[in-house]
Amino acid sequence: MNQDKIVIKGAREHNLQNINLEIPKNKLVVITGVSGSGKSTLAFDTIYSEGQRKYVESLSAYARQFLQMMNKPDVDKIEGLSPAISIEQKTSQKNPRSTVGTVTEIYDYLRVLFARVGIPYSPKTGLPIKSQTISEICDLIINKNLNNKIYILSPIVRDRKGEYKKEIEELKKKGFQRIKIDKIVYDIDEVPKLKKNFKHNIDVLIDRLVIKKNIQQRLSESIEVALTLSDGLLYLENLDKKQITIFSSKFACPVSGFSIEEIEPRLFSFNAPQGACNECDGLGVEKFFDENKVIPDDSRSLIDGAIKPWETKVFGYQKNIFIETISKILKEFKINKKTPWRKIPNKIKNLILNGDENNEIKFLNKFEGIINFIDRKYSQTERWWIQYELEKYLSERDCEICKGFRLNEKSLAVKIDKNHISEITKKSIDETLEWFEKLSDKLNKNQKKIAEGIIKEIKDRLIFLNHVGLDYLSLSRASKTLSGGESQRIRLASQIGSGLTGVLYVLDEPSIGLHQKDNKQLIETLFKLRDLGNTVIVVEHDEDTIKNADHIIDIGVHAGIHGGNIIAEGKFENIIKNKKSLTAQYLTKKKNIDVPIKRRKYKKNYILQINKINANNLNNLNVTLPLSNFICITGVSGSGKSSLIIDTLYQRLDEFFNKSLNKDENHFNIKGIRNIDKVIDINQSPIGRTPRSNPATYTGSFTPIRDWFSNLNESSARGYKPGRFSFNVKGGRCESCEGDGVKKIEMHFLADVYVECDICKGKRYNRETLEVKYNNKSIADILDMTVAEGYEFFKKIPSIKQKLQTLMDVGLDYIKIGQSATTLSGGEAQRIKLSKELSKRSTGKTLYILDEPTTGLHFDDVKKLLTILHTFVDEGNTVIIIEHNLDIIKTADHIIDLGPVGGDKGGEIIFEGTPENIIKERKSFTGKYLKNYI
Repeated sequence: MNQDKIVIKGAREHNLQNINLEIPKNKLVVITGVSGSGKSTLAFDTIYSEGQRKYVESLSAYARQFLQMMNKPDVDKIEGLSPAISIEQKTSQKNPRSTVGTVTEIYDYLRVLFARVGIPYSPKTGLPIKSQTISEICDLIINKNLNNKIYILSPIVRDRKGEYKKEIEELKKKGFQRIKIDKIVYDIDEVPKLKKNFKHNIDVLIDRLVIKKNIQQRLSESIEVALTLSDGLLYLENLDKKQITIFSSKFACPVSGFSIEEIEPRLFSFNAPQGACNECDGLGVEKFFDENKVIPDDSRSLIDGAIKPWETKVFGYQKNIFIETISKILKEFKINKKTPWRKIPNKIKNLILNGDENNEIKFLNKFEGIINFIDRKYSQTERWWIQYELEKYLSERDCEICKGFRLNEKSLAVKIDKNHISEITKKSIDETLEWFEKLSDKLNKNQKKIAEGIIKEIKDRLIFLNHVGLDYLSLSRASKTLSGGESQRIRLASQIGSGLTGVLYVLDEPSIGLHQKDNKQLIETLFKLRDLGNTVIVVEHDEDTIKNADHIIDIGVHAGIHGGNIIAEGKFENIIKNKKSLTAQYLTKKKNIDVPIKRRKYKKNYILQINKINANNLNNLNVTLPLSNFICITGVSGSGKSSLIIDTLYQRLDEFFNKSLNKDENHFNIKGIRNIDKVIDINQSPIGRTPRSNPATYTGSFTPIRDWFSNLNESSARGYKPGRFSFNVKGGRCESCEGDGVKKIEMHFLADVYVECDICKGKRYNRETLEVKYNNKSIADILDMTVAEGYEFFKKIPSIKQKLQTLMDVGLDYIKIGQSATTLSGGEAQRIKLSKELSKRSTGKTLYILDEPTTGLHFDDVKKLLTILHTFVDEGNTVIIIEHNLDIIKTADHIIDLGPVGGDKGGEIIFEGTPENIIKERKSFTGKYLKNYI
């Protein structure tokens, strides 16, 4: 077996045409080709899947039960595989505790750094905390606990598993008589057997006494014994006040009594009880019922539906009680029932929402208010549907106690160079790196020696994050808020930091969401991963990445059943000579996306103007958008593009058109709303989350197909209606698999296996339904056709043909009519949504918004996409695209370029105008790179 190559023989997964292939190891390999040609099938469903499966199979049965098993791909043989790691373009972490810092492991190193060289400061005095002497501890105890009964405790075990028989026996030999285990005091001879796998807290009860002024000698002796036994720690339990105070001969403030028992890495973990804020449990946020969600439209009056939760069944009969009470309030303060909520005085608003718990207004009889009622109902109910309904009105805000820092007071008291650990994580990656560059000069000789290795590890990882264009992120940024591209590049940086060698990495378009300015650094990062001794396989359409690859594999020629073949492979020089390769034709400019001969004009009176934009890093921006234009929003990653278009423009317009009765455009700080009639966000979210959703059901083409089958003579004779041909309802579907076509078999120690339903043989329908045929094809046969095949089959039936035509127009002729939504990529889902819009009658006043629609698209697919988008604009509509792809940008009528960089230093408008003018703007990175395309 050749160890220098990965040898693939007979790969037939999905649309792969029984291909044979040799891929050089320890190289950067790019797989390219049109959408649907089989790139991801080869890279992820074949190579990665088999590499992962073989690795997991080599482990013990015990280990395998904790790992996800991959299905064996349809391939004869793959030789030369290494353990495989997949880095895909998705936000994998939904855990609110996962951050950029934890994913990259930088936060783990930060915790060690603060534990080893951090200096604790008193929150009360601001002075460094020094160790306490026995005399100081004694004086503090007497002053604060006079005449109280106390225990002097010496903590010897904290949150650790074990039986501790030996330790307890040793304490008995030393003469100790009582011991406190898990909050219960025992005579040392009567200690029960401890559970081995249970975490225990064990304290030796040194002394029990009532504090008097003349008790110093006995108290001092007890303190000394406690401190000696537990290496400088002492717990004082005041039985009268039911308080526990910690004293330390190492870290304590003599003025306030504030002390830290130990400075260990876990003190800085928001996932550990030692470090997490007690109020928010380390999440940094608290949920609250938001007035703006409870009353989303302040133009409505209370009797006209201002209070949104009243529309639900949650209030029940209490709704009438509330209406009656609120009517009394309005009458008392002489306010008309029809007065819009926004015109009611703030004092009365507060009374209605938050109540009168102090009974200041006698006739209200301790009225709790709407928000307090909802809060109580949410907390007390055990009915899931009530909680589900009320969660719609919840918002998040920074925790009032920790101010969003996630940690408790003791954790935040430890500082390095005047910064606590959470202040470091709130800085941008760029700022954090700058801080670490200067840190060594601010440490003493001993601290430098301790911190040197830790600082190097942190700086290396920060540099990697910088190199993949993520300098604008902070370490505290929650993983769940990252885009797919950001999430993938973070994992890429983490893998470089891990220093693994001999691994097969498979990546899915790492250039997504990345500006051309950062592309060179990304490619260098891929080279570093390769140079560590790894094989890096990248599914990619980016021209620079393709040109820099050691080996290129071009799959095609077209998509679906017309793809799955190796068209060209080898070095860049070899690929561009291949006449069959569509990729080569675009790389050599034999095929091209043309710059428009004439751009649409900017009509000064036909605009949309957004004012007072303050989302994220945008600071009071005013933006003008020319309507009936093709508009591109550009700028480096993190410059504020999505904040401007998705978080501001779309949200305001969606509220105006779909949620609010208030039709005053000034209320939304947008001028020119009357010039459009609706806003549509065509994003890359799935068209459905279950296998039952498919292109036919989403686009509406399945309805005329079912209608056609129900009108056939055979159906009429049997009395079949359109519902008979639905696999979602009883009647025509196979009840054995409930219309899924497959059954799930749970396997012990192995991946769950989906097997074809043995009754319907994967057809989804029962035998009687499948007996109804049109041109010798059943309804199941239709769903198994590609869009192109279906179009040809139904070419004489306009109602079906038209729906399928729009799917073909967006380049999706290769997908199956009944293909499961869960198997569609984000780009395919977005184009299905586009096709649905194409099938609608245009009003000429629609605003379409798309966020990076070229994700996953080949040059040829981009060309088709542009044709559709410009068709929308030619009909009078407006298209706004957030995009980095220069082929798209060069065709724009109007560009708004944000920057100059990402994060807090971005959020400004660098340029507004045509492509011809942006290339003259020196401050614009977009203009600099666009120059070569015009």
